[in-house]
Amino acid sequence: MAIISAAGLAHTFRTRRGPVEAVRGVDLTVRPGEILGFLGPNGAGKTTTLRMLTTLLPPTGGAATVAGCDLAAEPAGVRRKIGYVAQSGGVDPQISVREELVTQGRLYRLSKAEAAVRAEELARDLDLTELLDRPCAALSGGQRRRLDIALGLVHRPEVLFLDEPTTGLDPGSRADLWRLVRRLRDEHGTTVFLTTHYLDEADALSDRLVVVDKGAVVAEGTPAALKERYAGSADASLQDAFLAITGRRPAPADPTPLAV
Repeated sequence: MAIISAAGLAHTFRTRRGPVEAVRGVDLTVRPGEILGFLGPNGAGKTTTLRMLTTLLPPTGGAATVAGCDLAAEPAGVRRKIGYVAQSGGVDPQISVREELVTQGRLYRLSKAEAAVRAEELARDLDLTELLDRPCAALSGGQRRRLDIALGLVHRPEVLFLDEPTTGLDPGSRADLWRLVRRLRDEHGTTVFLTTHYLDEADALSDRLVVVDKGAVVAEGTPAALKERYAGSADASLQDAFLAITGRRPAPADPTPLAV
């Protein structure tokens, strides 16, 4: 059974210059315990799709269910069952890591004691224990992203949405975050919906990929299957997406166009 299912999901923004179709009828299915890589160039519609699936933006077309809840009819149910880590995060720089985690737990109606225990658990799982009493302002980029993810996991969500989680991180911090995402799937069975414009990240992490461009799905499958299927592809939409992400078109003899 799918934990995320969308059919014809769409959003059109109304602007002074006229309507802008940011997402044009996306169909997708995500299985429980899967890491889905939602891949595409900047402006492809990735974040708009993610914001719809997390109830932050109402669809203007189509339908979806997330963790058994209808997106339109049960938005509160969706929010109870998901974690969301935005691109920019949202920690208070003036308080400690421990205070931030406990506050998040209290917002999810944990008792003070339960929230304190959960903070310790997450700190241990995400290598934050030595940082618990450090102000959030003193964290490095990689440490802050681990805290962002911990905040998204406080209430033990069934699905974790990560919006371009490694943007701006150094290679070492990116590798640490990749290991963390794999652990969430392997040790906790968490379903992860990962948006990215990094081909190497999508290839390394994802059980399955959905490639979007100009608001529509242009390809989907496992990384290995897409490499084989679209090496030297004549598909214009896929080539446009590939060009926007990498700065080059797949060469006819290139056997691994999704690895850079």
